[in-house]
Amino acid sequence: MSFLKEFKEFALKGNVMDMAVGVIIGGAFGKIVTSLVNDILMPPIGVMLGNTDFSKLSVVIREGVEATETTPAIAEVTWKYGAFIQQCVDFTILAFCVFLMVKVMNRLLKKQKENPAPAPAPDPKPTKEQELLTEIRDLLKKQQ
Repeated sequence: MSFLKEFKEFALKGNVMDMAVGVIIGGAFGKIVTSLVNDILMPPIGVMLGNTDFSKLSVVIREGVEATETTPAIAEVTWKYGAFIQQCVDFTILAFCVFLMVKVMNRLLKKQKENPAPAPAPDPKPTKEQELLTEIRDLLKKQQ
């Protein structure tokens, strides 16, 4: 089997396409959760904690130094724990949503296993009239 043909079979399988859709939807959902955390949840929490903007919470580890004629500029080094807190909240909400989706899917799969679709009914036996007509047809074929 050629490499391109094998790749085509792989890429067009349902599982790969489902995964691609999941990745795209997951990326968009992640942006929604990030906006929920940054724009909806954290501002009121910051107000409750004394007008704190979590995205700006940081500890300066080393002060920055401006450039002079003899020395280059040295950038300030900060520990941005506020952004980390926001990312933790973001992750927690996203993980909880994924947990709920998996829980719903497992429940649906469990119900489907418990109540499988009924097997199709076997073909009904021919009636007496159908049997007689079949015999007559066969006899007529033999006479010809």
